[in-house]
Parts: sequence; C-alpha cells; structure tokens
Amino acid sequence: MSDLQLSLLVIGAVVVAGVYLYNWLQERGYRRRMSQAFGAAHDDVLLKAGVESALTDGRLEPQLVPPEPENGKPAPAATPAAPETDPAEGPDAVLDYVAEIESDAPITDAVVGDLSGKIAACGKPVHIAGLDAQSGAWEDVVHGRGGRFRGLRLSLQLVNRAGAINPAQLSAFCDAIRSCADRMPAAANCPDTQPALQRARDLDAFCADVDVAVGVNVIAVESATFPGTRIRAAAEAAGFKLESDGVFHFRNEQRQTLFTLDNHEPAPFLPESMKGLTTRGITFLMDVPRVASGAVVLDQMLEIAAGIASNLGGRLVDDNRAPLTETGLARIKEQVRTIHARMDLHGIPAGGTRAQRLFS
Repeated sequence: MSDLQLSLLVIGAVVVAGVYLYNWLQERGYRRRMSQAFGAAHDDVLLKAGVESALTDGRLEPQLVPPEPENGKPAPAATPAAPETDPAEGPDAVLDYVAEIESDAPITDAVVGDLSGKIAACGKPVHIAGLDAQSGAWEDVVHGRGGRFRGLRLSLQLVNRAGAINPAQLSAFCDAIRSCADRMPAAANCPDTQPALQRARDLDAFCADVDVAVGVNVIAVESATFPGTRIRAAAEAAGFKLESDGVFHFRNEQRQTLFTLDNHEPAPFLPESMKGLTTRGITFLMDVPRVASGAVVLDQMLEIAAGIASNLGGRLVDDNRAPLTETGLARIKEQVRTIHARMDLHGIPAGGTRAQRLFS
C-alpha cells in the first residue's frame, strides 16, 4: 500500500469519526433541551440522528417512524381505555394505584404528615384525599385539618416520563399504608399489586411509542452569530417568555407549553447572561403528546420560527441543516395526526389531563 493510499484511508477515517461525533453532539443537545423544557423524555425524538429517510433528491429528511413489531409479529390492537376523569372527581382508574384507610377515630395531622413523607419517598407522584366525617365527601388533605377525617384515599401514579412504577416502589407504598393503619389502629385496603404493575408496564410501553418531539432550527449565515439581546427581543415580541429552566416557553391561555425556543448551543438562556450571550443557532421544539391539535400548533410554531429567522437574518433548517420542504412538513404533520389518533384510541388525548401527567 502506497503512502498516498494510506493517507487517504487515514483522512477518510478522520472524516467518518468527525461526522459521527457531530451527530452524537447534536443528539445529546436535543436530549438536554427536551429534559430542560419538558422533563426527562424517552428516546423517541423526531429530529435525531438515525430517524431519517432518503428523499428523491438524495437528501436525508427526518421523519416519525412506527415502532418495529417484536419477533416479526404485528403489535396487538389497542384496547380503548376508560374515559378521562376530572381530577376533582378522584383518582384516575388508568393512571393510579389507589389504597384506602378507614378509621373509627379522627386521623390526626401527625399521622397524615408521617404517612405523606413515607409515600412521597416511593418516587412517583402521590395524592391524598380525606373523607370528611360530617359531610361524607372526599376532599384534598390540608395540614391542620386532619381531625376532620375518618378515612384516607391514597393515590400513586403508575407511570411518568421517568418510567413505570417497579415492584419495590409499589410494595413500599403499601407497606407505609399498612404500617400507618396498624399504629392508629385502622383498617387498610391495598388491592392486589400485580394487575397494577402489568398495567404500568403496558402503559409505559405505549407512552414510549408516542413520546416524540418536532424540532426545527434557525441558524446564522456564514460566520455570523445571533446576539442574546436580539433573540430575547424577537422571542418576547412573538409571545414567548423566558423561564427559570433557561428556555423560552410559548404557552396557551391554560398556561400549557405549546412549544419552546432554546439555544442550539449548550449554554442555556438565562436573564443575567442574555446581554453578553451570542450563539450560532436557536431551536424550536414541540412536545407532541403534550399538545392538542398538534398539526395546527406545528403550523403556528413554524410561522413564528420563520418570522424570527427573518428578524435575526438567519436560515430556517431541519436537523441536517437542510431547508425545510413542503413535502417533508406535510409528512410530519400527517404522522403527528397519526400519533394523536393512537392516543385518542387509548383514552389519552394529546394535551389532556392524562397526557400532561404521563409525559411529565
């Protein structure tokens, strides 16, 4: 092998390694932004390396892809879940494991406080309601009012973005309730945990399939950069608000985040650093399961992103730094609609109460 051939092989290896490193850094950056904006997320991010398809012009365009069937077998048909319930009406039959304590004597604040601390340590969201002895109505337990209650209803959320409840967590939850009841004394009712654990696994698997985000970037041309002050002015003029997580949020009237604007580079957007900050790009992200009417919101995000790109003198591109195409955007919108339809079928409407709890 000649020196020229050896040199070409070395150069080729360096180029391949560089491309791999760039893609890895981009993927890590999206995961960080998803974690900051929406909480820890599953890996099903729309615009990430490896989730791409070749268009007729040879360019790679990101897209959503359906989950691969296991062992070559098609996925089982979805079983419609129970309809959503108003949180004020009590625990959710789909999302929560519910146990109860019944007592003939008033339940003191000290008992409630001790129990609250123990079940909170289980690592999943919990809720405690008390049964008012006089009215016979369930109400949220408030410190200082424990003596009114003759019963407690304790709910443990089975799934969130951190994953499904595990047997040890659920066992600790039940042990805390039984121990509390034994000390009072009172009667504890903890249903069989196996159906709840299976429900949690099934629900978590479904959530992983639909947990995706749509992202687009505005990048500076050539060697230019965007000053932080101009980014903040443009973002706030468009309706964004810079929040404590270092990300600009665009919220609806119900204060739900529809999409976010984040630094394409690692540094977060912080109020005290915006004056001195510069960056070569910004990223817009929409968390698909947490947003109702996803195709409509996506159009809104793209319109605002295009306006800010024009304001900053930047280019609106996909994750491969290629201009967005009408064909690619139409495909993404259709796939967002497909995900929302699947969520509706499972009784978890996108942007609804269940979705907000599950994807948090």
